[in-house]
Amino acid sequence: QVQLVESGGGLVQAGGSLRLSCAASGRTFSSYVTGWFRQAPGSDRDFVAAITSYYGVTYYAESVKGRSTISRDNAKNTVHLQVSSLKPEDTAVYYCAVRSGGVLSTSPHDYDYWGQGTRVTVSS
Repeated sequence: QVQLVESGGGLVQAGGSLRLSCAASGRTFSSYVTGWFRQAPGSDRDFVAAITSYYGVTYYAESVKGRSTISRDNAKNTVHLQVSSLKPEDTAVYYCAVRSGGVLSTSPHDYDYWGQGTRVTVSS
C-alpha cells in the first residue's frame, strides 16, 4: 500500500499562488508517476499535472500550463505543485495520486493510490 498526504491548500485571492505538497509513504516502486488532479463541486475529477519518478518528465493540463510547476524530491518522497496567477475557476479539492510504472497518464482511472485531498479556494 501507498499512503499519500496532501498539504498546502487554503484560501487565496485571485492572482495569488499556492504550493501544494504530496508526501508518500509505504510501498515503493522502482518507477512510478505522481499526478495531481482536482475536483470542483459537481464536476469530474480533472487532471492537472504529472511527473515521472525516474526522469522527471512532466505534463500539464492546458488549464494550468504556463502558470504551474510540478517538481519532485525523491529523497523525501514528496511531490510539489506550484500554481500561480490563481483564478476563481481553480477552486477545487486537489488530490495527488500515484500509478506504478513510468508512463504518464491523464486519466484518474489509471492511478492506483490516492490521497484525501486538500482544498483550494480562490476568491475574486
